[in-house]
Amino acid sequence: MDKKTKALKLLIEQGILPQYFHPDPDTSVQILKALYQSGIRAIEYSDRDEKAINNFLVMRKVADKELPGLLLGVGNIRNKISATEYINEGASFIICPCVVAEVGDLAKKNNLLWVPGCLTATEIALADDLGAQMVRLYPANLLGPSYVQAMKEVFADILFMPAGGIETNEGNLGSWFKNGASVLELGTNLIGKNLIETKDYGLIGSLAKQTLQMVSKIKGQ
Repeated sequence: MDKKTKALKLLIEQGILPQYFHPDPDTSVQILKALYQSGIRAIEYSDRDEKAINNFLVMRKVADKELPGLLLGVGNIRNKISATEYINEGASFIICPCVVAEVGDLAKKNNLLWVPGCLTATEIALADDLGAQMVRLYPANLLGPSYVQAMKEVFADILFMPAGGIETNEGNLGSWFKNGASVLELGTNLIGKNLIETKDYGLIGSLAKQTLQMVSKIKGQ
C-alpha cells in the first residue's frame, strides 16, 4: 500500500484527527506520546510559528524510534517552501487552510495525501480538479453538519473533514458522521489548553481514548 492510500485509509478508520501545536519541543513530544498511547495512529502538528519545524523534527525522530505505525502529518501549510521543508523532515501527509495548487502538486509528486481547506462549492470544485480526495471544511462550527450533507449531494466522490469548534460529545460527533463527514479534525476541544498548561498528559490520553471509543460506537451503528 502506498503512502497516500495508507494515510487516507487510516484517517477514515480512525475517524478523528487530533491537531495541535506547542512552542516547547518536550511538551509537543509528551502530547504526541499521550495520544499514541490512547490508540491514536494519525496526528496533525500545526505549522504555527518558526519553532514548529524544529519541533516536528524532534517529534519525527521520537515517532520513528518509539511509536511504530504512527503517521505524523503537518497542518496550516500555505506555500510550497513550507511544504518542502516538512516533506524533507518526513511528514506523512499535508493539510492546508486553503487551496494551494503548488502544495497539491508537490504532495502528488511525493505520493502524499494532500487535504486542502475549503469553504465554498467553488473551492471544493477547484480542490477536486487539482486531485484532492479529501477536503477540510472550516470553520465547521459555523457551517454545521447539514452543510456537509448539502456538499455531499454535489460532490459525492469527495471525502470531507470538518474542522473547527467540533465538540467531543457523542451527540455532536454523531451529527457530523450522520451527515456525511469521513474524518473530524479536533483541536483544543480534544487537547485542552488547561491540560497542556498543567502537563496532565495522562488525562489528554484518557480523553482521546474516550473519544476514539465514542467514534467507533457511532460509526458502528
